[in-house]
Amino acid sequence: MNYNYRYRLHPADALKDQLAWTVDTCRQVYNHFLHRLNRTDDASAYSEQKRLPDLKEWWDDLKDVHSKVLQKVVQRLYDNLSTLRGRKENGYHVGTLNWKSPSEYRSFTYSQSGFKLKDTSGRARLWLSKLGEIPLTFHRDLPDDAEIKTVTVKQEPTGKWYAILGVETPDDPPEKPENPEKCVGIDVGILKYAHDTDRTAVESPDLSDERERLESAQRDLSRKEHGSANWETQRRIVAKRHADLKRKRRDFLHKLSNYYATEYDLVAVEDLDAKGLVELPGNSRNRAGVAWGTFLRILEYKCEREGAHFVAVDPAGTTKECASCSVETEKPLWVREHSCPACGFEADRDANAAWNILSRGMKQLGAGRSESTPVETAFPTDTNSVSAKRVVEAGSPTLKREPSGER
Repeated sequence: MNYNYRYRLHPADALKDQLAWTVDTCRQVYNHFLHRLNRTDDASAYSEQKRLPDLKEWWDDLKDVHSKVLQKVVQRLYDNLSTLRGRKENGYHVGTLNWKSPSEYRSFTYSQSGFKLKDTSGRARLWLSKLGEIPLTFHRDLPDDAEIKTVTVKQEPTGKWYAILGVETPDDPPEKPENPEKCVGIDVGILKYAHDTDRTAVESPDLSDERERLESAQRDLSRKEHGSANWETQRRIVAKRHADLKRKRRDFLHKLSNYYATEYDLVAVEDLDAKGLVELPGNSRNRAGVAWGTFLRILEYKCEREGAHFVAVDPAGTTKECASCSVETEKPLWVREHSCPACGFEADRDANAAWNILSRGMKQLGAGRSESTPVETAFPTDTNSVSAKRVVEAGSPTLKREPSGER
């Protein structure tokens, strides 16, 4: 399996300048081959990579950049082109590839060679060809028998440097069970981030303080003269506030997704068009802040890693449909209880949707729900609530449950 591990780098000031110079040189190489691409019809990544040795004859700076790094720059250009073509084939309106400005190109990649992870006197260091050794915070060990395939060095907008190690392990992911026993359906929302069929409701993380600090920093930035030294200092403060908000949100998403991926054999979710939901009028800021799309992507790859089934079902009608008798009932958003006029089944609105998601997921997988088990027994209505703060603090797949009180 392939994994990415991200570590903080601590280069000296002189090495920071050299890293920044390498990034900018790679950016110029990218723009150079983009210029050629726009004027050549039969170019390919392989044919353009073969031009690099001749390019070094008149572009002396390229001799101070590792050959694999330059090859990955060309590959990056043609990967972007392939992505653009794919989106066009899927019906999207796309333009052309644009030249990269310094703020848009922040990384370079070593592939196969030119790097080595060292342990010097008990401190981890990353050796990079043409650059030297860089201390790093090795906060997490790599998997046993893992082989490092790529190293990407990236500078964040905050100015901090990171190394992303792409590793490959010989082990295949566990086989998924043919007859999953522990199954769960998850309905995601804004106030209750996740409401599942095991009577657990996880509240959205409270990031209001982080958002207020970000907005205050953005107001201060708007008062600075663009491009001045004070503006650059404040820009980094804004970038740091963005990074704090992103880090805390992703930490919550990783821990919540890890809980579901490790505790269940089958995880059913809605196949949401997260981007389309954000573009809808009204409350778009909150829909963007909860990052449903990111959560589903993280959950999918973790289920694959743990050998659990990940099933994304059609979300249409999961809220309206009764989980007991399948009769649809119109409910405005402010109605938080489901009460079926046909069979009398009553449940929390999100709980009812979660059970419908699980039923569709099991049917889609071919498992199906036993008709002998009534929904009232399999899914009691006394739902329990778990705060996002407690999920984050626990850092464990085991969630403690508390009576929710008022729904």
